[in-house]
Amino acid sequence: MYPARALRVLLEPNVASGQHTTVCIKPASDFQGASIYVERSGQLHLVVSEAEGARPQPVSCFSSHSPQGVALFLQASPQRDISRRTASFQYKLLGNQSTAGPDFKKMALVEAMCRPCDNMELLMAICSSDFVVKGSIRNVSHDSENHMSQVDVSVQKVYRQKNRIFQQEEGGGEWRGPIRTLLQCKVKKGGGDFLFTGNEHFGEAWLGCAPRFKDFMLVYQAARERGANPCEFELN
Repeated sequence: MYPARALRVLLEPNVASGQHTTVCIKPASDFQGASIYVERSGQLHLVVSEAEGARPQPVSCFSSHSPQGVALFLQASPQRDISRRTASFQYKLLGNQSTAGPDFKKMALVEAMCRPCDNMELLMAICSSDFVVKGSIRNVSHDSENHMSQVDVSVQKVYRQKNRIFQQEEGGGEWRGPIRTLLQCKVKKGGGDFLFTGNEHFGEAWLGCAPRFKDFMLVYQAARERGANPCEFELN
């Protein structure tokens, strides 16, 4: 049965293909006035409930195994007054990905592969990532309910960042910033310096390749000597 007082939103890629599409959505912090369902195999599954509107909203990902995209239903909640309520959310289309799996609420962002990057992936990461920073791990916290972990990083050098996720503390203090990854990656706190790379999703940094800095230097210098580095990287 389809909900009454509902708006059907079809999210589909610009170019149709035979592969399925993964969609990730993040409700606004002030989301209210509606609930969001995703349509899967002719049935509706609740993704966001208005009852959760006052809580921080996690990112939810799900996939469609057809080129027609993903259908969402926004069902308006009954209200007794004429006050305005806004049910807004952001979304990303990740075409041709196979990482979403059957669990439609499982995080499935491309960067969180839960495995070390090989040398070529690492060299490409320093060229194309939204952020590249050298730093150490201050703390790792885990959110089992939303299947995510957060790595708090003390930053020694910012080589690149798309937005100001990594910032200096007031009064000229140290640079710090949070990086997210999947809980299933089982990230632990480790000593030493790392090169953190990754991309931004919904204004948050998501972990990509993160080798120890000394290991990265060996890989980069060897590639540079062979002329195999895809881009120049500031070593000093």
